[in-house]
Amino acid sequence: MTHDLVAALSPLLTAEASAEAYASGTEPGDLEQAVWLRLLERLDSDGPPLDPEAWLRKAVRAEVRRSRRTTRLERPYDTEPADDSGRGPEQLALTAARHRALREAVRRLPGRCPRLLEALLSPKDLTYREIAGELGISQGSLGPERSRCLGCLRRLLAPEVAAREVRG
Repeated sequence: MTHDLVAALSPLLTAEASAEAYASGTEPGDLEQAVWLRLLERLDSDGPPLDPEAWLRKAVRAEVRRSRRTTRLERPYDTEPADDSGRGPEQLALTAARHRALREAVRRLPGRCPRLLEALLSPKDLTYREIAGELGISQGSLGPERSRCLGCLRRLLAPEVAAREVRG
């Protein structure tokens, strides 16, 4: 019985939902689902409607009215709820842990690399001229030296980063 009723009402519901949905700002598929749910609830409690087509039309319009009321009452968030740009305690702790790990890795680098990268990471925002003067090297060799040090740092961090990846 239920299957026959669903099969008989399906084309009518699709047409009614398509006709009513856009005026209410609802997707036709969402409207159809809501009406099917209402029909299943009715079948469970009161049995099938006496005039299924008339009931379906009324149910579609009732769902459209409900959707309009809901839409009127809904207010958008000021910010995206999943927005994690807010610097909460968890984010601050994770950022601090990443900075500590980076600085520990920099200290393990060979030669002048620790001093060079510490100067580049300095909150003082030193210029290349100031860094070269501090390290006692020419400003022209600072770029190639920085590239070599970053390559060493990449190789040093690669096993640590790979170990943290989730394997599935």
